[in-house]
Amino acid sequence: MIQIFNAFSLSFRNLFNVKILWILVWPLLVASLFWLIVGVFFWTPSAEWIAEIISFTFMKEWFDESALLKITDGIGSILNVIILVILVIVTAMIITALFVMSSLIDFVAKRYYPLLQRKNGGSLVGSLVHVISAIIIFIVLLGISLPFWFVGIGMLMSFLAAAYLNQRLFSYDALSEHASKEELEILLATNKLSLWGLGLLTGLIQFIPVLNLFAPTLTALAFIHFELARLENYRQKSSSDSSQK
Repeated sequence: MIQIFNAFSLSFRNLFNVKILWILVWPLLVASLFWLIVGVFFWTPSAEWIAEIISFTFMKEWFDESALLKITDGIGSILNVIILVILVIVTAMIITALFVMSSLIDFVAKRYYPLLQRKNGGSLVGSLVHVISAIIIFIVLLGISLPFWFVGIGMLMSFLAAAYLNQRLFSYDALSEHASKEELEILLATNKLSLWGLGLLTGLIQFIPVLNLFAPTLTALAFIHFELARLENYRQKSSSDSSQK
Protein backbone atom coordinates (compact mmCIF):
# COMPACT_ATOMS: atom_id res chain seq x y z
CA MET A 1 0.00 0.00 0.00
CA ILE A 2 2.85 2.39 0.80
CA GLN A 3 4.36 1.77 -2.64
CA ILE A 4 1.04 2.65 -4.27
CA PHE A 5 0.73 5.97 -2.48
CA ASN A 6 4.41 6.79 -3.04
CA ALA A 7 3.99 6.22 -6.78
CA PHE A 8 0.81 8.29 -6.84
CA SER A 9 2.27 11.20 -4.87
CA LEU A 10 5.42 11.31 -7.01
CA SER A 11 3.38 11.26 -10.20
CA PHE A 12 1.15 14.08 -8.92
CA ARG A 13 4.25 16.13 -8.11
CA ASN A 14 5.66 15.47 -11.59
CA LEU A 15 2.58 17.00 -13.21
CA PHE A 16 3.84 20.45 -12.26
CA ASN A 17 7.10 20.01 -14.16
CA VAL A 18 7.26 22.21 -17.25
CA LYS A 19 8.43 19.32 -19.43
CA ILE A 20 5.30 17.34 -18.56
CA LEU A 21 2.82 20.06 -19.48
CA TRP A 22 2.84 19.48 -23.24
CA ILE A 23 2.66 15.71 -22.70
CA LEU A 24 -0.36 16.39 -20.49
CA VAL A 25 -2.13 18.69 -22.94
CA TRP A 26 -1.78 17.35 -26.48
CA PRO A 27 -3.37 13.89 -26.02
CA LEU A 28 -6.42 15.60 -24.48
CA LEU A 29 -6.62 18.10 -27.34
CA VAL A 30 -6.42 15.38 -29.98
CA ALA A 31 -8.96 13.18 -28.19
CA SER A 32 -11.36 16.10 -27.61
CA LEU A 33 -11.19 17.24 -31.23
CA PHE A 34 -11.78 13.71 -32.51
CA TRP A 35 -14.82 13.02 -30.34
CA LEU A 36 -16.32 16.50 -30.87
CA ILE A 37 -16.22 15.87 -34.62
CA VAL A 38 -17.81 12.45 -34.10
CA GLY A 39 -20.37 14.00 -31.75
CA VAL A 40 -21.52 16.49 -34.38
CA PHE A 41 -22.72 13.61 -36.54
CA PHE A 42 -23.92 11.17 -33.88
CA TRP A 43 -25.22 13.27 -30.96
CA THR A 44 -28.92 13.25 -31.91
CA PRO A 45 -29.05 9.64 -33.18
CA SER A 46 -27.27 8.36 -30.08
CA ALA A 47 -29.60 10.32 -27.77
CA GLU A 48 -32.61 8.78 -29.52
CA TRP A 49 -31.02 5.32 -29.31
CA ILE A 50 -30.40 5.69 -25.56
CA ALA A 51 -34.00 6.82 -25.06
CA GLU A 52 -35.23 3.73 -26.92
CA ILE A 53 -32.99 1.49 -24.80
CA ILE A 54 -34.43 3.02 -21.63
CA SER A 55 -37.99 2.43 -22.85
CA PHE A 56 -37.34 -1.29 -23.09
CA THR A 57 -35.55 -1.75 -19.78
CA PHE A 58 -36.90 -2.56 -16.35
CA MET A 59 -36.61 1.16 -15.50
CA LYS A 60 -39.41 2.27 -17.86
CA GLU A 61 -42.17 1.60 -15.35
CA TRP A 62 -40.25 3.46 -12.67
CA PHE A 63 -39.85 6.49 -14.93
CA ASP A 64 -43.51 6.39 -16.00
CA GLU A 65 -44.75 6.29 -12.42
CA SER A 66 -42.50 8.98 -11.02
CA ALA A 67 -42.12 12.73 -11.24
CA LEU A 68 -39.03 12.14 -13.36
CA LEU A 69 -41.23 11.61 -16.41
CA LYS A 70 -40.83 15.27 -17.34
CA ILE A 71 -37.08 15.03 -17.60
CA THR A 72 -36.72 11.67 -19.32
CA ASP A 73 -36.41 13.42 -22.68
CA GLY A 74 -33.14 14.93 -21.51
CA ILE A 75 -31.65 11.70 -20.21
CA GLY A 76 -30.24 10.76 -23.60
CA SER A 77 -28.40 14.09 -23.83
CA ILE A 78 -27.08 13.77 -20.28
CA LEU A 79 -25.76 10.30 -20.98
CA ASN A 80 -24.22 11.58 -24.20
CA VAL A 81 -22.23 14.15 -22.23
CA ILE A 82 -21.09 11.53 -19.72
CA ILE A 83 -20.12 9.11 -22.48
CA LEU A 84 -18.33 11.89 -24.39
CA VAL A 85 -16.19 12.77 -21.35
CA ILE A 86 -15.38 9.11 -20.75
CA LEU A 87 -14.45 8.60 -24.39
CA VAL A 88 -12.18 11.66 -24.40
CA ILE A 89 -10.35 10.56 -21.25
CA VAL A 90 -10.01 6.94 -22.38
CA THR A 91 -8.83 7.99 -25.85
CA ALA A 92 -6.29 10.34 -24.29
CA MET A 93 -5.06 7.47 -22.13
CA ILE A 94 -4.66 5.22 -25.17
CA ILE A 95 -2.74 7.98 -26.99
CA THR A 96 -0.56 8.40 -23.90
CA ALA A 97 0.12 4.65 -23.73
CA LEU A 98 0.99 4.40 -27.42
CA PHE A 99 2.85 7.62 -28.13
CA VAL A 100 4.20 9.33 -25.01
CA MET A 101 5.10 6.52 -22.59
CA SER A 102 8.70 6.47 -23.77
CA SER A 103 9.11 10.19 -22.98
CA LEU A 104 7.53 9.75 -19.56
CA ILE A 105 9.71 6.72 -18.82
CA ASP A 106 12.83 8.73 -19.71
CA PHE A 107 11.64 11.56 -17.47
CA VAL A 108 11.09 9.29 -14.46
CA ALA A 109 14.10 7.02 -15.01
CA LYS A 110 16.65 9.82 -15.31
CA ARG A 111 15.44 11.57 -12.17
CA TYR A 112 14.58 8.68 -9.87
CA TYR A 113 16.28 5.54 -11.22
CA PRO A 114 19.46 6.70 -13.04
CA LEU A 115 21.34 3.48 -12.24
CA LEU A 116 18.57 1.12 -13.33
CA GLN A 117 19.84 -0.81 -16.34
CA ARG A 118 17.68 -0.96 -19.46
CA LYS A 119 17.29 -4.51 -20.77
CA ASN A 120 14.51 -3.78 -23.32
CA GLY A 121 12.57 -6.97 -22.68
CA GLY A 122 9.33 -5.56 -24.05
CA SER A 123 8.27 -5.33 -27.66
CA LEU A 124 5.91 -3.35 -29.87
CA VAL A 125 3.82 -6.47 -30.42
CA GLY A 126 3.54 -7.07 -26.67
CA SER A 127 2.52 -3.46 -26.12
CA LEU A 128 -0.14 -3.60 -28.84
CA VAL A 129 -1.53 -6.86 -27.45
CA HIS A 130 -1.97 -5.28 -24.03
CA VAL A 131 -3.47 -2.08 -25.46
CA ILE A 132 -5.92 -3.83 -27.80
CA SER A 133 -7.05 -6.39 -25.23
CA ALA A 134 -7.47 -3.65 -22.62
CA ILE A 135 -9.63 -1.58 -24.98
CA ILE A 136 -11.85 -4.50 -26.00
CA ILE A 137 -12.50 -5.70 -22.46
CA PHE A 138 -13.03 -2.13 -21.22
CA ILE A 139 -15.60 -1.42 -23.94
CA VAL A 140 -17.45 -4.65 -23.09
CA LEU A 141 -17.47 -3.86 -19.35
CA LEU A 142 -18.52 -0.25 -19.96
CA GLY A 143 -21.30 -1.31 -22.32
CA ILE A 144 -22.64 -3.76 -19.74
CA SER A 145 -22.57 -1.06 -17.04
CA LEU A 146 -24.49 1.66 -18.95
CA PRO A 147 -28.06 0.34 -18.37
CA PHE A 148 -27.33 0.13 -14.63
CA TRP A 149 -26.21 3.75 -14.13
CA PHE A 150 -29.70 4.75 -13.01
CA VAL A 151 -29.62 2.34 -10.08
CA GLY A 152 -26.15 3.25 -8.82
CA ILE A 153 -24.35 0.00 -9.51
CA GLY A 154 -23.48 1.19 -13.01
CA MET A 155 -20.98 3.73 -11.69
CA LEU A 156 -19.31 1.06 -9.59
CA MET A 157 -19.04 -1.21 -12.61
CA SER A 158 -17.60 1.64 -14.69
CA PHE A 159 -15.10 2.34 -11.92
CA LEU A 160 -13.94 -1.29 -11.93
CA ALA A 161 -13.72 -1.19 -15.73
CA ALA A 162 -11.48 1.90 -15.49
CA ALA A 163 -9.29 0.16 -12.91
CA TYR A 164 -8.86 -2.81 -15.24
CA LEU A 165 -8.04 -0.53 -18.16
CA ASN A 166 -5.40 1.37 -16.19
CA GLN A 167 -3.44 -1.60 -14.91
CA ARG A 168 -3.69 -3.48 -18.20
CA LEU A 169 -2.83 -0.46 -20.35
CA PHE A 170 0.21 0.84 -18.48
CA SER A 171 1.84 -1.94 -16.46
CA TYR A 172 3.51 -3.64 -19.44
CA ASP A 173 4.79 -0.45 -21.08
CA ALA A 174 6.10 0.91 -17.79
CA LEU A 175 8.46 -2.08 -17.56
CA SER A 176 9.15 -2.80 -21.22
CA GLU A 177 12.26 -0.64 -21.62
CA HIS A 178 14.01 -1.57 -18.38
CA ALA A 179 12.98 -5.15 -17.59
CA SER A 180 14.24 -8.25 -19.36
CA LYS A 181 11.73 -10.70 -20.84
CA GLU A 182 12.04 -12.91 -17.78
CA GLU A 183 11.63 -9.98 -15.40
CA LEU A 184 8.58 -8.79 -17.33
CA GLU A 185 6.88 -12.16 -17.03
CA ILE A 186 7.64 -12.45 -13.32
CA LEU A 187 6.63 -8.91 -12.36
CA LEU A 188 3.43 -8.89 -14.41
CA ALA A 189 2.41 -12.24 -12.92
CA THR A 190 3.02 -11.20 -9.31
CA ASN A 191 1.62 -8.58 -6.95
CA LYS A 192 -1.65 -8.42 -8.90
CA LEU A 193 -3.49 -6.98 -5.89
CA SER A 194 -1.19 -3.95 -5.81
CA LEU A 195 -1.60 -3.41 -9.56
CA TRP A 196 -5.36 -3.44 -9.11
CA GLY A 197 -5.02 -1.11 -6.14
CA LEU A 198 -3.13 1.44 -8.21
CA GLY A 199 -5.62 0.92 -11.02
CA LEU A 200 -8.50 1.67 -8.64
CA LEU A 201 -6.81 4.76 -7.22
CA THR A 202 -6.02 6.23 -10.63
CA GLY A 203 -9.43 5.11 -11.91
CA LEU A 204 -11.09 7.23 -9.23
CA ILE A 205 -9.41 10.33 -10.68
CA GLN A 206 -11.14 9.68 -14.01
CA PHE A 207 -14.54 10.25 -12.38
CA ILE A 208 -13.68 13.49 -10.57
CA PRO A 209 -14.44 16.61 -12.67
CA VAL A 210 -11.40 18.77 -13.54
CA LEU A 211 -9.01 16.25 -11.98
CA ASN A 212 -9.95 13.78 -14.72
CA LEU A 213 -8.21 16.07 -17.22
CA PHE A 214 -4.94 15.06 -15.56
CA ALA A 215 -5.85 11.36 -15.44
CA PRO A 216 -4.04 10.08 -18.57
CA THR A 217 -0.62 11.53 -17.71
CA LEU A 218 -1.04 11.04 -13.96
CA THR A 219 -1.94 7.37 -14.45
CA ALA A 220 0.99 6.74 -16.79
CA LEU A 221 3.43 8.40 -14.39
CA ALA A 222 2.03 6.51 -11.40
CA PHE A 223 2.49 3.13 -13.09
CA ILE A 224 5.99 4.05 -14.27
CA HIS A 225 7.03 5.01 -10.73
CA PHE A 226 5.38 1.93 -9.27
CA GLU A 227 6.79 -0.57 -11.76
CA LEU A 228 10.34 0.82 -11.87
CA ALA A 229 10.43 0.75 -8.08
CA ARG A 230 9.27 -2.87 -8.17
CA LEU A 231 11.90 -3.73 -10.76
CA GLU A 232 14.64 -2.07 -8.73
CA ASN A 233 13.58 -3.93 -5.58
CA TYR A 234 13.37 -7.20 -7.49
CA ARG A 235 16.91 -6.84 -8.83
CA GLN A 236 18.29 -5.87 -5.43
CA LYS A 237 16.63 -8.90 -3.85
CA SER A 238 17.87 -11.19 -6.64
CA SER A 239 21.40 -9.83 -6.27
CA SER A 240 21.27 -10.28 -2.51
CA ASP A 241 20.00 -13.85 -2.83
CA SER A 242 22.75 -14.66 -5.33
CA SER A 243 25.51 -13.28 -3.11
CA GLN A 244 24.33 -15.40 -0.18
CA LYS A 245 24.61 -18.63 -2.13
